[in-house]
Formats: sequence, structure tokens, C-alpha cells
Amino acid sequence: MPPLIRLLRPQQWLKNGFVFVGLLFGHAWRDPALLFQALAAFAAFCLLSSAVYVLNDLADREQDRVHPKKRLRPLASGTVGTSAALTLALACLFAGGTLAVLHAGSAPWIYLVYVLMNLAYSGGLKHVVILDVFIIAAGFMLRILAGTLGIGIAPSHWLLLCGLMLTLFLGFAKRRAELNILLDASAGHRRVLEHYTEPMLDQFIGIAAAGTVISYALYTVSAETVALHGTHALIATVPFVLYGMLRYLWRLHRHGGGGDPAQELLADPHLLAASLGWLVLVLFLLR
Repeated sequence: MPPLIRLLRPQQWLKNGFVFVGLLFGHAWRDPALLFQALAAFAAFCLLSSAVYVLNDLADREQDRVHPKKRLRPLASGTVGTSAALTLALACLFAGGTLAVLHAGSAPWIYLVYVLMNLAYSGGLKHVVILDVFIIAAGFMLRILAGTLGIGIAPSHWLLLCGLMLTLFLGFAKRRAELNILLDASAGHRRVLEHYTEPMLDQFIGIAAAGTVISYALYTVSAETVALHGTHALIATVPFVLYGMLRYLWRLHRHGGGGDPAQELLADPHLLAASLGWLVLVLFLLR
């Protein structure tokens, strides 16, 4: 990809798919107005998240130059200049903000909180142990809220809890992967890593993984869910979730993966098959 496009990290736009959770589990995908608002919310988050990535790369370009992988990023490698990157970030902020206010539902505060939270993260909160991962998880939760409360769909409490646990799992797995890659030099690349240890992160990951599977399983069998969807069969989707998480853990511990959920999903056929199998079965059961 051209350097300016790579700077936007379009592969990370997969994460913005959390916006569509409300459409899927709220039986709202047949409503053209809600579908349009959800698509606008997705596009707004794509633009805003890309702006955040560019600003992060601007702030971290010196550290990235000594990182085994991040040194290849456009700003760290020098293929994109500072002024061009800043102009691109501001353009994405303006376009994403405009979409959020005019077309993405009735809660533009969600997008404002997302941007301000990420600026605070880049400004120093990323160095606060445990809080750094909770902020990453909060970004995903804001995506879910944008696709539920933001467009007038009431989210299930169980589903929100599952989303929180899943995003904490991914966040702590990312920190574990960074320790695996950087080893003794980890704190020099990301200061917060000096406060984490592998056994500690393994415990955090285990708690979050168990919380994800249990909360999702309880969601599928709750009386509210059965009444809403008119089926007891949603529990049949749990094995896909469990297999996907175990496969992700296998890649983290035995294959050097886990650092980038979007990349892991696209690179591993088992993860991709589990995700598509889950989606197809959910769509079939909720039709």
C-alpha cells in the first residue's frame, strides 16, 4: 500500500465491526434507517481511529525506530513526513467528526469521548499499568455503545459484559505478545511493560478469557435473550467462541502471535473459520 494509506492502518478497521453488534443482536439489520446510521458510525470510527493511529505514530516515531517491527512504519522509516502526517490526521478527524454529528445517530458524545480518551492515553495514561489495557477495552466498548445506544437499540447487560471481558482479553494478550517479542528490551520500547511479568499477564488473560466465555454463554441462555430471539439454540454458538479463544491463546504462546487481533484473524485460517462459523450460525438462528 502507498505510505499514506499504510499510515491509516486500514487493516485495523476490522475492530470497528463492534459497531454492528447492536444490529445483529437487536434484529435491526432489516431497518434501512438503523443500517445507514450503523454504517455511518462504522465509517466515523474508521476515520477517527485512523487519526488516532497517525497521532500515536507521530508521538512514538523515535521509539518505533528501534523496534524490530514498528521501525517499518511510514513515519518511523521516514517515508512520510511530519507535516503530511499531521495534515492527514486533521483531515480524518474533521471527516469522522462530521459523519458522527450528522449521520451516525443521536450520541455524538461517544465519538468525542473516544478521541479525548485516546489523546489522554497517548499523553501519558498508556504508561499506567492495568489502566492502559482498560482504556484500550473502553475504546471497543464505545464502539458497541455507538451501534446500540447511539442508534436507539438497547444493549443487553450480558452482551456488554461479554464485550468488556473479550476486549480485556485481547488487550492483555497484546501486552503478553509484546513481552514475547521484545524480551529484556521491552521497557525501552513501551515503558509500561516494565511493570508486567509473563506469569502476571497469564493470570490476567485467564481471568478475562473465562469471563468472556461464561458471560457469553449466560447471555445465550438468559430468559431475556430467549424471549427476544425466540430460540433456545443460541447456545450452539458457544463452541465457536471457545475454539476461537483457545486458538488465539495457542498462537500467543506457541506461534508468536497475539499482538494484533485484526492481523491474527486475517492470517490464521482456524480463527477466520471460527469467526465466520459463529457469524453464519448466529444469522441463521436469528433470521
